[in-house]
Amino acid sequence: MPVALLVTVSPRLPGLLAPAGWRAISSAPAVLALPGAAATAEVLRREGIAVTDVAGPVEAAATASDVLLLATPEEADGSPWLDRVDGAPEPSGARLLDVVSVMDRLRSPGGCPWDAEQTHASLRGYLLEEAHEAYDAIVDEDPVAMREELGDVLLQVAFHARVAAEADPERRFDVDDVAGDLVDKLVRRHPHVFGDAGPRDVAQVEAGWDEIKQAEKQRRSPTEGVSRSQPAASWGAALARRAERAGLPTPPPGELSVDSPEALGERLFGVVVAAAQRGWDVEDALRGAVRRYAGELDAAAYSRASS
Repeated sequence: MPVALLVTVSPRLPGLLAPAGWRAISSAPAVLALPGAAATAEVLRREGIAVTDVAGPVEAAATASDVLLLATPEEADGSPWLDRVDGAPEPSGARLLDVVSVMDRLRSPGGCPWDAEQTHASLRGYLLEEAHEAYDAIVDEDPVAMREELGDVLLQVAFHARVAAEADPERRFDVDDVAGDLVDKLVRRHPHVFGDAGPRDVAQVEAGWDEIKQAEKQRRSPTEGVSRSQPAASWGAALARRAERAGLPTPPPGELSVDSPEALGERLFGVVVAAAQRGWDVEDALRGAVRRYAGELDAAAYSRASS
């Protein structure tokens, strides 16, 4: 067998090689590359290392002298070479680069005409739909569905970022901007992990998170930054939690005579049915009440700020 050594490389991160991989390549009498290693082969050529492309393992095995063969881990699986070096151990999350690459291909000339014509506005409904489907998979504790549906949510993030990358300069951002802002936010809001705030319990973490958010956003009222498009029950609960933490008035709690979430669900379902029989929409009614409370909360917050 003329192939002396097989070195695996990353198809996503050309030029990424562990020390063992670099040592093997630099000392090899000849270097061949399978198609999946083409990007790494090009990087090596730019560094003055001769690399010969081969179509597959059969062609590599037909060479007349001992050589080193570059291949992706997928190409290397099942290969007969006795000696193998993991030349490019990919970091966790490397396949996210494939998501960005595929999305770029779909939106570029020669890609998909449907994908190419989408806008933030045309896509926004899909974001909600996919989020709801992911939520259902989590409630059902279905790991297979969760894996798929979270991928669909990730697609929406990548899609919107790709659309934004084509926008006018004042509105432009890309997926790296999205990721960078997220990393900065996570580090900034976890000083007990990344800074010198010291150990904290859960209550202290939540309080610190709110303080940091307030300093960042300079929000005047707890209503700011709370999504109004979420279901009215979730919207109302979020406003009540924020108001309580801010020391502002919360609506008086209603009578809750049931003794379990299941019984509460049955009671609420009964209210939904009774309201429907009268031609009332429970969601609209609750949304109206929450909207009025939001206005009262804004007034209370602004009054306290000006006093």
